[in-house]
Amino acid sequence: MSERPAADRSSGSSRPVRPVRAVQAVQAVRTDQNGRTAVVLGGSLAGMLAARALAGFVDKVTVVERDALPERPGPRRGLPQARHAHMLWSGGVQAVEELLPGTTERLLAAGAHHQAVTTDMVVLSPQGWYRRWPVSHHNLLAGRDLLDATVRTAVLADERVELLERTEVLGLVGGEAAVTGVRVRHDDGTERTLEAGLVVDATGRSSRAPHWLAALGLPEPEKREVDSGLAYASRVYRAPEGARRGFPVVAVQADARQPGPGRSAFLVPIEDGRWIVMLSGTRGGEPSPDNDDFVRFAREDLRHPILGELIAGAEPLGDVAFTRSTANRRWFYERMSRRPENFTVVGDALAVYNPVYGHGMAVAAQSAVALRDVMRRQGWGSPGLARRIQKAVARPVGVAWDLAIGQDVFYKGATEAGPTLRDRLVAAYVDRLLLTATGNGRIARRLTDVTSLERGPEVLLTPSVLLAAAAGPLKPRLEEAPLTAEERKAAGL
Repeated sequence: MSERPAADRSSGSSRPVRPVRAVQAVQAVRTDQNGRTAVVLGGSLAGMLAARALAGFVDKVTVVERDALPERPGPRRGLPQARHAHMLWSGGVQAVEELLPGTTERLLAAGAHHQAVTTDMVVLSPQGWYRRWPVSHHNLLAGRDLLDATVRTAVLADERVELLERTEVLGLVGGEAAVTGVRVRHDDGTERTLEAGLVVDATGRSSRAPHWLAALGLPEPEKREVDSGLAYASRVYRAPEGARRGFPVVAVQADARQPGPGRSAFLVPIEDGRWIVMLSGTRGGEPSPDNDDFVRFAREDLRHPILGELIAGAEPLGDVAFTRSTANRRWFYERMSRRPENFTVVGDALAVYNPVYGHGMAVAAQSAVALRDVMRRQGWGSPGLARRIQKAVARPVGVAWDLAIGQDVFYKGATEAGPTLRDRLVAAYVDRLLLTATGNGRIARRLTDVTSLERGPEVLLTPSVLLAAAAGPLKPRLEEAPLTAEERKAAGL
């Protein structure tokens, strides 16, 4: 089935982009009795991209959001993680561009950074420093508020998408066979039902979908959790003047298979000449939320002091943001033997990952593309549509999930039983690949094929990669962080 004609297909047309529009509680929302409608629960990145994916197939998409969303980049209560570092891997960038052409240009114009992988990265892996190989993939680096606002403005420029903000979702309407809508409560206390032919839950890690399904008489979906006990602390700095454009990402990674807690850190350049620095540590090695301890932890508690040296002379632009909400958690909705028609789950409501791997936003974007592709193949209202969507979005979720738990399962207390034999065998092979990548650019590219979410892990099992891993690195180990003399000078080192 083809997509319906769009009033503004790419939101990059010559007409001005409309400001964020909100549907007030007194306005009627068109129901499926009068036309094809969808409701998306949650107005963050995953929800907005899902709304964009649906807009080509329906008369109206209503996005229900508990917060009042800012019209410009700015904080909101329901997205506390915006105070921490974010990156959009190239696999996610490609997915966003499919849905909203021109988004990359708009972000770059607003000050976001386009960072080449691994050319513009200085990374200490568990097996040593990576060389800065020629460009293979890339990241978009920006504050989460800017990323969300840029996507939100583009999505809401489409006349078929409406935003119903300051509205709480109370539950699903329907029965075991099918969901027919949602019950909501507005900030003035009034309640009503929004009828819909498809409901998409993108309410994030606080999703109540298992409870909603139980209220319809359905079983709770299978769940798995791998919790490394990670805590992380982030702080924004004004970069030294010479390091405000073109400075690389700098990372000191943890080694999950070494005794003791794992500690890591990232420095990420973002808009307005700022750096956001994230420190993390697992049980027994957590960073402190105290401002005065931030530089000390970076200098003394990590495997290398480079991060502490870089920020020691930089100007902090606020207090430390601290969180412990870092467990990997996945709900296997696609495996449910009994599930209703017309309901599917995406984004952090489906799976959350340890944030140090930076895959959440990319998976949300790829899931929205998967949703759109199923709609194209199956058509609106086809039997089993929601189940097919759920199975399709499970594919990008599964890749990111395996990448995250493949490391975190080795930390003490992450799971009740500890790593399985399969976990240990896979980890041993990945360790060998990481070592090889420190001195073999082709293997480094294969690894970033996977971590960028551009290709699946099967590329690491080809005969040529297996042979390269057996041979090991082709160049000697780097003994120092591969910053250039110009970068060191610009950073004041």
